[in-house]
Amino acid sequence: MSSQASSQTPAQGEAVRSPSILPGIGVCLAITLIAVSGQAMEERIFSHPYVEALVLAILLGIAVRTLWTPGARFRTGIAFSAKQLLEVAVTLLGASLSLGAILASGPALIAGIVGTVAIGITASYGICRLLGLPARMAILVACGNAICGNSAIAAVAPVIGAEPKDIAASIAFTAVLGVLMVLGLPLFVPLAGMSDNQYGVLAGLTVYAVPQVLAATVPVSLLATQVGTLVKLVRVLMLGPVVVAFSLIAPRLPAEDGGAVPRRGGRLGFTKLVPWFILGFLVLASLRSLGLIPDAAVKPLTQFAGFLTVLSMAALGLGVDVRVLARVGGRVTLAVTGSLVVLVAISLALIRFLGIA
Repeated sequence: MSSQASSQTPAQGEAVRSPSILPGIGVCLAITLIAVSGQAMEERIFSHPYVEALVLAILLGIAVRTLWTPGARFRTGIAFSAKQLLEVAVTLLGASLSLGAILASGPALIAGIVGTVAIGITASYGICRLLGLPARMAILVACGNAICGNSAIAAVAPVIGAEPKDIAASIAFTAVLGVLMVLGLPLFVPLAGMSDNQYGVLAGLTVYAVPQVLAATVPVSLLATQVGTLVKLVRVLMLGPVVVAFSLIAPRLPAEDGGAVPRRGGRLGFTKLVPWFILGFLVLASLRSLGLIPDAAVKPLTQFAGFLTVLSMAALGLGVDVRVLARVGGRVTLAVTGSLVVLVAISLALIRFLGIA
């Protein structure tokens, strides 16, 4: 017996000791199923979700983490769910994008939406940095406000190497304001004397998620819903270029402790500058635009990507110490609120500039 034990190679011993990812994934999956069920219950009661499964998952994960610290047996699977599975989800989202949807909106409105997203990200980032937020967290808040809330945060986070606590804080506070926008934006119509068409553009440019756009516009009119959904779709399509841009900027971001990020010697190859999942995203988007991905496959792929994203958020929640969130809560709240106010102002200026009636 001793000879058999001694004959075991170091590589084999390491493989035996290597923890499985299944226990950690199992915990994340259980939280995900509860979150998805919670959203389904909201849809059954209210006809649309006020708090999406993605947000519920991260909140549940944080709650579980507060009561229980995962042991070594679970950490590998939780880390795998938070990183690799999220990267797969980002890749699959490319299958839902088509160049035809962009071109159908008209050049003036498309240019206006692109400009709004660019200015919104820049202004939001500036506000966050003035309030003392770390660079990566500032990027998350800026992208969440300017593009599509939680989905943008989840997509940009792995590209810039954001910390789980920053991702959780950005999503948590952005989610709260997202719900407030859904409830409060329809009240803005009579106050501002906006037409249904104008309101649809405003909702599409400022409300975070597509379901939230529907929730904010359905009470107003069918026209507002149609316009808002179209504008929101084009705004979401900006996520791909923005993620690619930040993948190129990421190596130059300052370290979280305020020091400079060490530069590697020599030139970085393209695959080092642009992560594999961004390349996969672009490939699937191109295949979709060329009609090589059938319509019947788009919905299942998008749903699966959404499910993986929720699972990843559960994993991120499990890695968050709520005491850290409490220390940054005030600044993040001010940053998200200020960024949203700026985005609304930019959107109103665009409506006036384009002469939308």
